[in-house]
Amino acid sequence: MPLDIVVVMDPIESITIAKDSTFAMLLEAQRRSHRLWYVVPGGLGLRDGKAVAMMAPLTVRDDPDGWFELGPASQFDLGPGHVVLMRRDPPVDNDYIHDTQILSLAQLAGAMVVNDPQGLRDYNEKLAALLFPHCCPPTVVSRDPAVLKAFVAEHEVAVLKPLDGMGGRSIFRVVHGDANTNVILETLVGEGSLAMAQRYLPEITQGDKRILLVDGEVVDYTLARIPQGDEFRGNLAAGGRGEGRPLSDRDRWIAAQVAPEMKRRGMLFVGLDVIGDYLTEVNVTSPTCIRELDAQFGLNISSGLFDAIEARIAATA
Repeated sequence: MPLDIVVVMDPIESITIAKDSTFAMLLEAQRRSHRLWYVVPGGLGLRDGKAVAMMAPLTVRDDPDGWFELGPASQFDLGPGHVVLMRRDPPVDNDYIHDTQILSLAQLAGAMVVNDPQGLRDYNEKLAALLFPHCCPPTVVSRDPAVLKAFVAEHEVAVLKPLDGMGGRSIFRVVHGDANTNVILETLVGEGSLAMAQRYLPEITQGDKRILLVDGEVVDYTLARIPQGDEFRGNLAAGGRGEGRPLSDRDRWIAAQVAPEMKRRGMLFVGLDVIGDYLTEVNVTSPTCIRELDAQFGLNISSGLFDAIEARIAATA
């Protein structure tokens, strides 16, 4: 049965389709003859207590010279028959939180929201990893520069990062005694913000691995994002090179620790970041790397996602 697939994403005209996981999902939904709807940026709202969206019919094609067409936008109530793909990139700021609150009302009205909006609010992507401390490197989270500085001194080399960043932005590698430590800490916590410090993992030179979970099942391959040149960050947005690899036994063990809780909370599509043997982040807002893994290994990761969506819809019919 065709479904109405409603996508909340960053502006579709600005994406790079060869790397965009949301686009991969849209291609698969269209292949299955589902109807696609694009929520215009800022188009979620409420009317008389009901979740509404200003959205336009959408057609996609795998063509870098013209990958989408939009029809005229109209406002619709969100409810039964709608599957909402919440795929806006961080930061998870007030606007993002408000959108998830609207989508919770859509969920109450009968829409299916992927990922679950309550989970999106609950799971900060840095802090969520610490729900599984046995999988993580030594870590401290604090607003106190002295606590963070002491952590650096204890471990000699540490990575400092804000809790709301993405794509490697504002991540610092700090060596004990570095004259820039104080100014880095001022940048991260100067306004009373929380920051995270983790022991530096030299295995980053072999790649920051992205492991994907689809409805609690792990994809058999990981994309190792390998730093280039004098860069220590492996993020693709920071210039890292993506190299596909089979999962190691340790990768599978980490995935097995995290997956049941993600599935229980309705997080159908999740990305785990693993460096060496350690979990560093749990990405739930807009995990990427579908397109790269599909291309390197002949996969169709989005097919598994839509199998899960359709099965859940059928179970509630």
